[in-house]
Amino acid sequence: MSESEKKIRTVTGRVVSAKGEKSVTVSVERLVPHALYGKITRKTTKVRAHDEQGDASEGDLVVLTPSRPMSKSKSWQVLKVVEKAPV
Repeated sequence: MSESEKKIRTVTGRVVSAKGEKSVTVSVERLVPHALYGKITRKTTKVRAHDEQGDASEGDLVVLTPSRPMSKSKSWQVLKVVEKAPV
């Protein structure tokens, strides 16, 4: 498998805090079926991500990828901003 054929693991989420200089907090939502009854429920996880360019702001939709741990709580990296928040 060559480099171009490898799939990069990504998750999409909404930025809930962009108070750090190069850090953002992103709320990632996933749909999970109940183990017994099968009802689909919505689970949210807040992750801290590294934003090198600093172009993500609150309310933006971003794509994240896992990276090496950059601090105690920051082990994700912003790949791109998909949608800017309405002003």
